[in-house]
Amino acid sequence: MPRPQARAVIVSALSAGALLAAPACSVSWPDRAASAGPASPAAPSGRTRAPAAAPTLTEAQARSALITEADLGEPWVATDGFATWRDTMLKASTDSAECRRLLDALYAEDLFGPDARTRASTGLDDTWDGAQLRYRIVAHRPEDVDATLAWLGSLPDECGQFGATARGGQLDVEVSEAEMPQVGDARQGLRIVLRGVSDSDEAPTLTLHLAAVRVGDDAITVTNGGLADVPADATWTAVELGAQRLDEVQKRGRQDV
Repeated sequence: MPRPQARAVIVSALSAGALLAAPACSVSWPDRAASAGPASPAAPSGRTRAPAAAPTLTEAQARSALITEADLGEPWVATDGFATWRDTMLKASTDSAECRRLLDALYAEDLFGPDARTRASTGLDDTWDGAQLRYRIVAHRPEDVDATLAWLGSLPDECGQFGATARGGQLDVEVSEAEMPQVGDARQGLRIVLRGVSDSDEAPTLTLHLAAVRVGDDAITVTNGGLADVPADATWTAVELGAQRLDEVQKRGRQDV
């Protein structure tokens, strides 16, 4: 049975590239299951902490701007917990400070650092392919959001291919730019592939779509990942519909002031 398309217009799947080859070693990977949520990563070295940004939305307004399983359609449902691959593959380290910063941010779902405030968040699971989508609305200074977007844009050059070590064993990691809908004031998308290194054919491959969009004085982040098929249409729809919805909520909020 073919996968139903999401409500928004679907575009081409995010681009992929060849994975970095590396010496083989033995790895062991558990099946997906619920696990405790990740802790926040440390701030990048040398970064000074500035006063936190004031929230621009009330909690209720932020919640109303979230996407839901109804927006993505079948087979998406409310999540029942973090996928185990977060601990076995995303909780990883590497020698490069910039690449390690990316891995830490992915694991903690914290692109913007300790000064950003999460206003609302949600998680959705794909019951067909096992993918998991995490969606957050964040209050942060626009200039700091734009600086993070610029950093993300530099990663295909800085961390296009690198090796990392996770709990399950060695990983080959590839980072490439991903196409994004033209929404919000600024945006950046990445496609990240983490492949277990093994002398067998059973090593898993985790594919992650990462998107961040600034909408006025707020931002949204989307991560959509899984060990099997990761539907690019769901990522695109979450970004496009989410940014439009956040913009509408912001405008209503200004009218109510």
